[in-house]
Amino acid sequence: MNIVDPATATASLEAFHPLIRQWFLGRFRAPTEPQAAGWPHIARGEHTLIAAPTGSGKTLTAFLAAIDRLLKESLAGTLTGELRVIYVSPLRALSNDMHRNLEVPLAEITELARNEFPDCPPIRAGLRTGDTPASQRAALIRKPPHILVTTPESLYLLLTSVKGRDRLRSVETVIVDEIHSLVRDKRGSHLSLSLERLAALSERPLQRIGLSATQRPIAEMAAFLVGSGG
Repeated sequence: MNIVDPATATASLEAFHPLIRQWFLGRFRAPTEPQAAGWPHIARGEHTLIAAPTGSGKTLTAFLAAIDRLLKESLAGTLTGELRVIYVSPLRALSNDMHRNLEVPLAEITELARNEFPDCPPIRAGLRTGDTPASQRAALIRKPPHILVTTPESLYLLLTSVKGRDRLRSVETVIVDEIHSLVRDKRGSHLSLSLERLAALSERPLQRIGLSATQRPIAEMAAFLVGSGG
């Protein structure tokens, strides 16, 4: 795993809320190279593709940027109960990835925040896959999480539901993991259509963040991520 020099590491964390910086530096010595390089682009609202080997912190890169935005709104009292971020992954072990890279950091950051700001509204995360019981799927529609972790197929089903489309209108960030495993098959083609539908549906400009293993040609991965708007 590559580690950036201290000066670059400090600069890459400057855009984060102090509580986020406190949490990160309490767990890690410094950002990895993909994190240090990716965070400034994400903070500027740019479509961002992070291509790096497994274990380089790609997923945490995307989740931490999303948590930071929502935390700042929570502390400012402007966080609404809308769905804001969708994380799409083709992996079967989605709940494990969610626990390690989203639920644990979110719980620890929330604890830090409530030590200083006891009344700050919580940031909610939810999971929807083909295995999610109907009652839980309905609950996610009634009271949507701020961050939804899902699969390409479950995103498609949301887009075909009247109530699902209504909830998706507030989404401003979509994170697509494992792009390299999707680009060349029908599942990826299907997802690319869903991303275009999501972008057309969203009432806000949709920022796309892609996570990929190191693949060539990288331009093909980037084109898949940004779609027709690129």
